[in-house]
Amino acid sequence: MTWKPHATVAVISEDSAGRFLLVEERSNGLIVFNQPAGHIEEGESVLAAARRETLEETGWQVEPSAFLGMYRYIAPANGVTYFRFCFVATPLQKITDQLDDGIIAAHWLTLEEIREREHRLRSPMVLECILDYRNGRRFPLEVIVEPEASVRRR
Repeated sequence: MTWKPHATVAVISEDSAGRFLLVEERSNGLIVFNQPAGHIEEGESVLAAARRETLEETGWQVEPSAFLGMYRYIAPANGVTYFRFCFVATPLQKITDQLDDGIIAAHWLTLEEIREREHRLRSPMVLECILDYRNGRRFPLEVIVEPEASVRRR
């Protein structure tokens, strides 16, 4: 069997009231909470994927401002490895109420409200990323090197 990890993005977006943008979604027959997140599509930059996934899952346009980190998760149910590129993003504006299939709703939740739902988080990475963000972890977006960015710098 060939090992095939999944490359995904996730976005931490906090509003001026200290609430975080999460999605309530259906996953494997359960209703869970997650950051706006999803797979990077072929030919897509990780930053474009972060913007797209957030818009598709929440209806919010965001602009990434920092790289939080790369997180590895091995799903206990099926052993699939996920590499999550997590970004900090500024919420700009609500664009649409049309959300991806499987998404029930987008919510702005405080850290306390997220902790109350800890048993319903899609994975431990949801809270781990928020806590890393709250602890001040930030890397400049320039740590992400992609062909289009290399061309622009020349």
